[in-house]
Amino acid sequence: MAELNPALVPLSLYIHMPWCVRKCPYCDFNSHAVPNGELSLDLEQEYLQALVEDFKTQVDFAQGRLIHSVFIGGGTPSLISAQGYQWLFTQLKALLPFEEGCEITLEANPGTVEHDPFAGYLEAGINRLSIGVQSFNTEQLKKLGRIHSNDDAISAIQHAREAGFERVNVDLMHGLPEQTIEQALLDLKLAVENGATHVSWYQLTIEPNTVFFRTQPILPVDDVLEEIQAQGEAYLTAQGFINYEVSAWRKEKPSAHNLNYWQFGDYLAIGAGAHGKVTMPDGVYRFQKTRLPKDYLAKVPAEHLQFKRIEAEDMPFEFMMNALRLNHGVDAHLYAERTGLSLDALDDLLASLRQRQLMVNDPARLSCTEQGHIFLNSVLEEFL
Repeated sequence: MAELNPALVPLSLYIHMPWCVRKCPYCDFNSHAVPNGELSLDLEQEYLQALVEDFKTQVDFAQGRLIHSVFIGGGTPSLISAQGYQWLFTQLKALLPFEEGCEITLEANPGTVEHDPFAGYLEAGINRLSIGVQSFNTEQLKKLGRIHSNDDAISAIQHAREAGFERVNVDLMHGLPEQTIEQALLDLKLAVENGATHVSWYQLTIEPNTVFFRTQPILPVDDVLEEIQAQGEAYLTAQGFINYEVSAWRKEKPSAHNLNYWQFGDYLAIGAGAHGKVTMPDGVYRFQKTRLPKDYLAKVPAEHLQFKRIEAEDMPFEFMMNALRLNHGVDAHLYAERTGLSLDALDDLLASLRQRQLMVNDPARLSCTEQGHIFLNSVLEEFL
């Protein structure tokens, strides 16, 4: 493996907020119901201070780089006050500056009881929202364990735009329990008509360690799922949205943070259960933090870190798993730049995939064809 130059790799920051009002039955993320049903100001302050201490231990990983983008995920990050975020950003920027115009995304739920007015988050420095709607059908929302209604979801998008947010992503799932094609398309229509500038539209999958895994809901049959996908894609395209990643559709610029993930960029990570990736001259490393909030708060930051090098034999899959999700892939030169490996070692495999019309026949790009995207999992398995 050749020596790597971290300065060539953009550096983002992921912040994990682990609490929700209640756990949804389909969710396998590191999220936990808030103690006593409400996030106290004392707990908020304790956790924010822990995030700062955690960040201090990672500043050296920057190796001269500024923060390119920030994503605050969860959990329900909008349980934290706007004032809390303003304080947090001030502390973090004093340790490691953010790039000018740094994209800062906050995941928010539509439930009005969960957050400050959106204008407060904008004032705190957050400039992009990702609203976890999942569906505009109130009956479906009940099945999904969501605490908001159809009206709450529509109001959240409208209020975000009225507050001044120019960039609003709406998270939607399809293939929901007993969902019809008409219901799935109406979800997309309501998101678009009420002001979404970006849509993350993905099929519900039943994950282990969830309520849905233990009590399997009745999901649409394959023919219905395929028709939902086809008609949904046609509708979004007709509305001027560009499908730039497997489940990401944009009417404005793409998410800088997600692009950095997919282009195998680096990201620091703070918070309970957060995962990070950093490039060092001698290799690429992944790390993760203590998962449970109580353990995260009880330990000193140095005890959170579980650090692991990505070995050379695993690197092709790790890189392609991200890059090939993008509809137009990535520049081929990024492979050597971000893995330290020569792309020549993959010549035979790439030639085979191109011959089978699963990857685009362009030596300057690493990208799947339309057929390759349909069978993306099979393509990725070839790099294992």
